[in-house]
Amino acid sequence: MRAAKREPVAACATAHDYKLLVARWRAVARSAGLVMKPWLTVSGHRLYLVRSKGRRSGGLYLSAGIHGDEAAGPEAAIRWAERNLKRLRALPCLIFPCLNPWGLIENSRRTQDGRDLNRAFRDNSSEFIARWQALLGRHVFEVALTLHEDYDGQGVYVYEPLVSEPHWGEDLVALARPLLPIEPREVIEGRAARNGVVRVEVDPDEVPDMPEALHLHRQFAKRVFTLETPSEFDLEKRVEVQIRVIDECVRRAGA
Repeated sequence: MRAAKREPVAACATAHDYKLLVARWRAVARSAGLVMKPWLTVSGHRLYLVRSKGRRSGGLYLSAGIHGDEAAGPEAAIRWAERNLKRLRALPCLIFPCLNPWGLIENSRRTQDGRDLNRAFRDNSSEFIARWQALLGRHVFEVALTLHEDYDGQGVYVYEPLVSEPHWGEDLVALARPLLPIEPREVIEGRAARNGVVRVEVDPDEVPDMPEALHLHRQFAKRVFTLETPSEFDLEKRVEVQIRVIDECVRRAGA
């Protein structure tokens, strides 16, 4: 395995500062007239949601930080929000700023008890999953975007369900230019990839380790994308690429 490329100390410290992240989201919520509230406490850390007032149909589902060692996602989500206060006032949305605070602080993919939350969305006995599902209720979002990073990534890529047509994947990946390369691999995690897009054709009922995006696709969103930036590349560029993709998803969703 190749040696990890280390980010500047200041960038790392800020990207993994959960208290600062929460404070920034509080400021956004106040300025944009959004609701921000805790919904669960895990390993001594409160998990927060940020949402529009009321339960309007459509809009955006956005989540980040389910893997705590993928720091660009939480930073990109808050920067996008800080730049788009006016749009957020009118946008139906449900945002999870960081689904794994302990992991973010400790720079760990897993939770304190060693669990990969992104393989646990079939576990209805889990308080985390049960609460998450209850928060989504019967809402169907126009677009759902889950922000991730890949340690082995050589460029930017997205997972997109095959049934979502017309497809957006190639256009979303192209937004990475000229900041980051497009992922050149033709097989990613055992799935065929082409031009940075992995088109997923999966029966959710046959997946034992259900990821967040597939659960969203099955029940809660018309379009679902999992964005992956290469975690060993420059942090600022990774964040900016993710911001561009969030922005384009919101624009295409008509929000």
